Amino acid sequence: MTSGAQSFLVGLVGSGIGPSLTPPMHEREADELGLRYLYRRLDLDVLRRPATAVGEVLAAARLTGFDGLNVTHPCKQLVIPHLDELSPDAAALGAVNTVVLRAGRAVGHNTDWSGFARAFDRGLPEAGLDEVVLLGAGGAGAAVAHALLTLGTRRLTVLDVDAARADRLAGELGERFGAARATGRDAGSVAAALAGADGLVHATPTGMAAHPGLPLDADLLRPGLWVADIVYRPLETELVRTARARGCRVLDGGGMAVFQAVDAFRLFTGVEPDADRVVAHFAELVADPGPDVRVP
Repeated sequence: MTSGAQSFLVGLVGSGIGPSLTPPMHEREADELGLRYLYRRLDLDVLRRPATAVGEVLAAARLTGFDGLNVTHPCKQLVIPHLDELSPDAAALGAVNTVVLRAGRAVGHNTDWSGFARAFDRGLPEAGLDEVVLLGAGGAGAAVAHALLTLGTRRLTVLDVDAARADRLAGELGERFGAARATGRDAGSVAAALAGADGLVHATPTGMAAHPGLPLDADLLRPGLWVADIVYRPLETELVRTARARGCRVLDGGGMAVFQAVDAFRLFTGVEPDADRVVAHFAELVADPGPDVRVP
């Protein structure tokens, strides 16, 4: 690396972010591209600050010359009042996972939805999108739902253990994409919802090392149904493994983790990363056993 290389200082802000794989993904790709790139973890737990202190962290990042921040749990909504501008997608989702600091302004973006969309296009090409079931209406589910409807899903059924949350997300989606495009139901309706579905996306913590198991009855998984999981540690969750064994096309959670980082890297640097190289590096990182991790 030469002394004349472009230089970037970025960070990740959130709680319990020590095990995150996002920093090494960014730094490794920057090395490959010949960029000076320092990625700092700004862990609110380590700093002994509440999630509401995200505005203080952002202000400090501005003062110290950061080029951007990734934002993860529990700050994706809390950071919004401290920003100068939101991208249209971040505004629609009401959540920010990437903040670009440039020319004295802080602009919020959301690469969770675009990361899933790119992973889906890559991993499940030509998958049917007439009827799709989404299990989980939290923040990750909202990003996935936005991606699915942007990709052309005709009808999305949102299921959650909290039926009111599912209804609320479906209503928000209806305002953006049309009322007939999304409906919300209690998670107990999963059998009926899947009966005529083309695919299932799982967006709850079930399947992570700390929350093992299947999020639904294995007998509901049938050949012809595609299944996507957003959990990526482990990459082969029980859902992915069981769905594959039952003849389903499957998409593990690694693609979303990689492509949200790819999209954020481009926003921070203006340089297009090599997605295939980042995918390969991610596979090396995630093969190393360790605790659950988060992505922005």
